[in-house]
Amino acid sequence: MSRPFLKMNGLGNDFVVVETRSAPFEPTAEEVRAIANRETGVGCDQLIAIDRAEGADARVRFWNADGEEVGACGNGTRCVGWLLMQSSGKDEAVMETAAGRLVATRAGERLVSVDMGEPRLDWREIPLAEAHDTAALPVALYHHADLMAPPGCVSMGNPHVVFFVPEVAQAPVAEAGPAVERHPLFPQHVNVGFAEIKARDRIRLRVWERGAGLTRACGTGACAALVAAARRDLTGRHATLELDGGELFIEWRDDGHVIMTGPAAVDFTGELP
Repeated sequence: MSRPFLKMNGLGNDFVVVETRSAPFEPTAEEVRAIANRETGVGCDQLIAIDRAEGADARVRFWNADGEEVGACGNGTRCVGWLLMQSSGKDEAVMETAAGRLVATRAGERLVSVDMGEPRLDWREIPLAEAHDTAALPVALYHHADLMAPPGCVSMGNPHVVFFVPEVAQAPVAEAGPAVERHPLFPQHVNVGFAEIKARDRIRLRVWERGAGLTRACGTGACAALVAAARRDLTGRHATLELDGGELFIEWRDDGHVIMTGPAAVDFTGELP
C-alpha cells in the first residue's frame, strides 16, 4: 500500500511527514534509512509520523535519518504544528510527543511559535553516564584549541552538549561532532552544538545532530544553546540564533519554558512505496 507524504522544512532542516491516523505506521530502522537516503529515497534529516491522540490534536513521532526513533525535534514540531493549524483553522495545535506535550501557536504568515517546555538540566535527565556540573562540564570531550572551555549540557527532550567557540567558521564541527556524539559520557549519544556569542541577544550556531550529521538548522539545538549561554551569563534569556539555514528566535521565559519561533515551509508531496 502506498502512503502519501509531505516534504517540509524548517530553515532547511528537512522532513518527510506521514499522516498515519487512518492506518498504522511502524517503520523498521531499515525502512527509515531507505526513506531518508538522499540518493535512493526521498531524502530527509528526519521522518515524522502524525498519529491520533486522546485529548490532543495529534501524537507526533520522530525518527532520525539513521533509523533511530527520538523524543523531540524542534523544527519538525514547528512544521507539524503549522500543518495541524492549517487543517483545523485554529491558531493553536497541541501535540503529544515522547518528550512531553508541546503547544504550537501561529506567530505570523508561515511563522510558528512552539512552547518546548522546560529544559532538563540535571545530569541524570540529560542523561550523562556519571554526575557532573551540566552548566560547565569539567570533562575534555575533544582535544582542540577552540573547544577547551567547558561546554554546557541541556536536554530539550533530547540530549545536547554546547561548546562556546571564538568563531564558528573555524570550529572543527565535522571532526569533533561525530567523536563527541558517541563519547561514553553520553549513553544515548548527544547532539553537539558549536556556538559563537555575537552579542547578548545574538548567537551563531552550527549543530552536529546525532543520527543525522551536520544539519542546516536544529530547533532543539537552538533552544539548548540559548539555555546553556544564559546559564553562564554569556547572553540574556532571549536571543536570535543564526543557523546555516536561517534564523530562529528563542526565549527562555521567567516561568522556565523555552519558546522557539521560526518559519515552516512545504516543499512537495509524494507517495512512499
